[in-house]
Amino acid sequence: MDQTDRVCRYWDAGECEGTRHCPPRCPRFVDREGSSWVIRPATDGDREALVAMYDDFAPGQAAQGLPPRTRSRIADWLDGLLDEGCNFVVAGETGLVGHALYTPTDDAEPEFAVFVHQDYQGRGIGTELSKHVVAAAAVADREALTLIVDPDNRTARRLYEKLGFEVVEELPYEERGRRTAILRLRRPLDGQDGIAYQHVPIVGPRPRGRR
Repeated sequence: MDQTDRVCRYWDAGECEGTRHCPPRCPRFVDREGSSWVIRPATDGDREALVAMYDDFAPGQAAQGLPPRTRSRIADWLDGLLDEGCNFVVAGETGLVGHALYTPTDDAEPEFAVFVHQDYQGRGIGTELSKHVVAAAAVADREALTLIVDPDNRTARRLYEKLGFEVVEELPYEERGRRTAILRLRRPLDGQDGIAYQHVPIVGPRPRGRR
């Protein structure tokens, strides 16, 4: 395996104000309520803010045991994700409110995950954040993204289907002694994904009501 396969190859937005040539997706975003955000690659400096964000997740937000429920386990879990994955965060005036990734970066079909704090859900943030991960994975020549989801999690399934994920397998799953099933979804990637998820940067506020 080439050493470069272990590197998450994404763009660095830095202090850029944006041009029409920003590939593969502009980091600036205005949500459905008119709030402005920047979606950017996560750094080691985001670790503590991410721990705090996940520690404030409501118990009902967990799926398949993630995020973990204690602060120490959250920290250990994040260390692995930041070390082995391609991570993006949503940053605004209130701090970090979302996190999405694919991991491991050297896998042809890495696993995708997205998390948005419950206070900011329903505003289009999760969809936009997810598109950044899909675009980054396509640019990095990953073959596909995969994930697992509870069949009853209709909100998550709608998001994944909107992003092009399809059910490929039903798997047995046991949680707290209860036997159930989870679904494995797959989203193929090709060079067109970077183009499909590219858009003109937002240089000023987007009018309310525009999606």
